[in-house]
Amino acid sequence: MELKKTLSTATLLLASTFVLAACGGADTETETESSAAASSEVVVESSSEATSEAAAELKDGTYTLVEKNFDTRGWKTEFSITVVDGKITESTYENVNEAGAKKSEDADYQARMVEKAGVGPADYFPALNNQLVEKQDPEAVEVVTGATGSSDTFKKYAPMLVEAAEAGDTTTIEIDNVVEEE
Repeated sequence: MELKKTLSTATLLLASTFVLAACGGADTETETESSAAASSEVVVESSSEATSEAAAELKDGTYTLVEKNFDTRGWKTEFSITVVDGKITESTYENVNEAGAKKSEDADYQARMVEKAGVGPADYFPALNNQLVEKQDPEAVEVVTGATGSSDTFKKYAPMLVEAAEAGDTTTIEIDNVVEEE
């Protein structure tokens, strides 16, 4: 009988704990969000300081990355950064076709993208490039709404170029990108 009473009490206590935890979750979440926001602010400030230090370590030169394969629509990425006095002074992220024409200069493609996504390559390529020069940190570059795929590719490749600049390695980085059929 004593064992039954102990098990019943333990079960009741455990069930009460779950109920209280579930009911109290919203307040805890708000507190967690607030402290996460405060932590993020600190991280952003620290990241900016670290970026300044990292940017000072960049070696002058032009660093280039190219994809080896064209995607199913006939485009591939070509990306370069220029570093002068330890700072990124120019970023050229672009997609080109087999003829070497730039996607940002394709008026038909621009019109279709603007109609579908509200933004086209003539808008998002310069936006991404300008952010990198301004912020000096690939991780600080924000995704351009309507151009998530291109933004993600930019954010994947930009750190590779910064790493090459830190090492002073101007050898072209070749990406053997896998092209999947749609």
